[in-house]
Amino acid sequence: MKISSKKMVKIHYTLKDDAGTVLDSSLNGEPLEYLHGVGALIPGLERNLNGMEEGEKKHVVVEAAEGYGEYDENLVQNVPRERFDASFPIEVGQTFQAESATGAFVVRVTAVSENEITIDGNHELAGKRLNFDVEIVGVREPDESELVSQDDSCGGSCSSCGGGCGGCGGGCC
Repeated sequence: MKISSKKMVKIHYTLKDDAGTVLDSSLNGEPLEYLHGVGALIPGLERNLNGMEEGEKKHVVVEAAEGYGEYDENLVQNVPRERFDASFPIEVGQTFQAESATGAFVVRVTAVSENEITIDGNHELAGKRLNFDVEIVGVREPDESELVSQDDSCGGSCSSCGGGCGGCGGGCC
């Protein structure tokens, strides 16, 4: 069976940056299973898997625009320290859920000083070319519960909710 819209797909993947550094991999765990064609993967990866079959392997390069988007300097802000709970220690790398006119999204702390905290609303992989090595482990028809569960999600991809991995409850590969 070939990968197409509304098929359940199971993949093993390794994600690397352009320097060859492994950023994520399913090889030491369970394969990633998702419903194809509903935005559960970043667009460039999902598009490149169309038509593949169980057992096939592929190297996929995804440019930033079809991954987690271009890096947007407007999503970096300096926030006065007093806007944070003084009893809560703030450290670089922490993530918080923030609210905007368009809804909730995840921000990451990138700098901390005595008077302000710098937060970044970009996904940590925004602006980066992504290199995937993918093996198709399985392709099958979804059962009814798998189709119904998609109606309650944000679409799964981080770009659909503006958050970082797990910020909306969806998958982020």
